[in-house]
Amino acid sequence: MALQNDYKDVLDVAKNVGAKVESREENGKLIIQGTVDYAWDRDRMWDQIKAKHPNWQNEVMVLLTVTHQEPYGVYTVKSGDTLSKLARDIYGDAKLYPKIFEINKDQLKDPDHIKVGQVLKLPPKSIANV
Repeated sequence: MALQNDYKDVLDVAKNVGAKVESREENGKLIIQGTVDYAWDRDRMWDQIKAKHPNWQNEVMVLLTVTHQEPYGVYTVKSGDTLSKLARDIYGDAKLYPKIFEINKDQLKDPDHIKVGQVLKLPPKSIANV
């Protein structure tokens, strides 16, 4: 149970992104296994592991199945959000906001006008960085 306690922050991220996971300790490792809806959900879990657990390679094994291959993820717009802010938070570069706009042209007419509650598709990191 020690590793489950150590990785509670990762299990909290899993819960927050809606992952359906089970965790168990086996042979000195924490095994987190299950499904996530989008690759972005998986990546947020990995980001948490790598940011907070320097010995993760010896402590945890993550076996996740991504159920939706496209889009990379979805994001529900909150008050104060802009496409630039989303691009910075998700991809690390605010200047990538046009990539989010392009994939959402079916519901956005102007990148400067997004509405609270809109569910935006997110392009894959590989496409966003092109």
